[in-house]
Amino acid sequence: MKKNYEYLCALRKAMKEHGIDVCIISGTDPHQSEIPPHHWRGREWLTGFESSNGTNGTAVVSQDKALCWTDSRYFLQATEQLKDTGFSMMPEDGPEAVDLIDWVTENTPAGKTVGIDGMTFSVAYVQRLEQELNDNGIKLDTDFPQFDYIYADRPARPLNKLFVHDEKLVGATVDEKMSAIMETVKGELANAVLLSSLDDIAWATNLRTANDISYSPMFVAFLYIDNDIRVLFVDDEKLTPEVREHLAHYNVRTLPYDAVKDFVSKLPKETRLLLDPQKTARGIYDHVDCTAVFGGAPLAKLKSIKNDTMVASIRTAMKKDGVALTKFFMMVEKEYPSGELTELNLTQRLREIRLSDETCVDESFGGIVGWNGHGAIVHYEATPDTSSAITGDGLLLVDSGGQYVNGTTDITRTVALGTPTAEQRHDFTLVMKGHIALATAIFPAGTTGHQLDVLARQFLWKEGKAYYHGTGHGVGFFINCHEGPQNFRLNINPTPLEPGMLTSDEPGLYLENRYGIRCENLILCEHAMTTEFGQFLKFEPLTLFPFDRRLFDKSIMTPEEIKWVDDYHALVRDTLLPLLDAEQAEWMKEKTMPL
Repeated sequence: MKKNYEYLCALRKAMKEHGIDVCIISGTDPHQSEIPPHHWRGREWLTGFESSNGTNGTAVVSQDKALCWTDSRYFLQATEQLKDTGFSMMPEDGPEAVDLIDWVTENTPAGKTVGIDGMTFSVAYVQRLEQELNDNGIKLDTDFPQFDYIYADRPARPLNKLFVHDEKLVGATVDEKMSAIMETVKGELANAVLLSSLDDIAWATNLRTANDISYSPMFVAFLYIDNDIRVLFVDDEKLTPEVREHLAHYNVRTLPYDAVKDFVSKLPKETRLLLDPQKTARGIYDHVDCTAVFGGAPLAKLKSIKNDTMVASIRTAMKKDGVALTKFFMMVEKEYPSGELTELNLTQRLREIRLSDETCVDESFGGIVGWNGHGAIVHYEATPDTSSAITGDGLLLVDSGGQYVNGTTDITRTVALGTPTAEQRHDFTLVMKGHIALATAIFPAGTTGHQLDVLARQFLWKEGKAYYHGTGHGVGFFINCHEGPQNFRLNINPTPLEPGMLTSDEPGLYLENRYGIRCENLILCEHAMTTEFGQFLKFEPLTLFPFDRRLFDKSIMTPEEIKWVDDYHALVRDTLLPLLDAEQAEWMKEKTMPL
């Protein structure tokens, strides 16, 4: 058995000592982060299942069962990594999906106790869990911090120094942002707010750090705001003189990170505290002694709409990214014939190229470099054990991005190495037809991403083909690569698209063990026209890098689609050429010739 089995035995011993019959272990942190700091990645440590972002996976342990739920992106990986750990994989989605809360309820006898660390589960999740357990006579203990008892060498909470994000790049001061926040708080009939989501806090304070969380320049903290005071709950070691001066300038006082529960327990009774139930930890809510008001959707919209200064900064980031990708793909083409390239090597070299720009703090996520069959694994991560040599003919899928101080990038390109087949060119063109249909949409104000999503899927559907991930996600401004509230998905999302929202456009097609295709740009929502029928909106592509001309099948394209590709490539060429050296410029001219 693996070492993880010892950890499992230790957990079961701790459960007995604390009267816990079933333990549910979260994969995230007190902020419901997509990628938590390593301090809160105990579920990985316990089970041995390591997803690419760290949060995907929730474990359930009883005295005779140990299970780990994950979604279809990770079924194969989880099954392999959980071998000899005492844990088994459970499907979170797909045709054989098992609902975790339903399973716990059905497999826990009445009178028994389920334990969780309430600081790592949201209010909304625990409300449903508690309701179902109560209905079946099962008790819930929300104060079972299991890793405090069994994880002796647990990584410390990150104490990396903060820095001020230049407000000349941001175009909005902390005063302006916090005033806007309080206007939305009043609109929800509250008079104070506690922000738990790290991207909200980074946005509101114009502060960042480089190393608290992989791929996101956010920092571990809570933020309280009302009409009179502003309090940042943050470890003192993270504050530099510059940051202290910045906070003092905007009348933001600081308290220790761990003081947040005591603070909310002592708020005046007349306080109406706005909490986002999806982002606030149940462990904090349990200490609130004033009136809690659940809401917060308008706050997410504030962050999602980029002002003109931010958009100008993002354009700069896109230029930097275009230059980095030019260097990368030129290197791939030059070295491919040697037969010495591998997926892992390319992943590492792309990271090095991006980070050679001093304004790039990190990648915006772990790079995905998939050759042929590995490109069909949507969230593939090359490792020393899985990395393929890039030889012969095929398709290379590269999904990557950077966290520049000017903005966050996210781009996917699928390119042919060697000679592409007619089938590959046909499928690539179907995907691009969908990409173009969404990118060129004109739609009335009030339209949601859910209503537009079919535009990107229609050409695949006509041939009985499909992809099952979302077509696009919101993107933050030097914060999270994945940001709400808007998106393009089959699932219903009531959030309307608005000018200033930055969203990805990334349809794909995945043929198991053969090849994957994904084509992604970031597109900015903006005003198109106003008619007697009201305001209409459109998208502008901000990403600057060509698609592989060799993969287009013009025989199934309309003249308008061909013109879109040629116009986009002309934009890329004209924008990037002044930033490239002579050799790079010649390469770019060839890659952006008209179809």
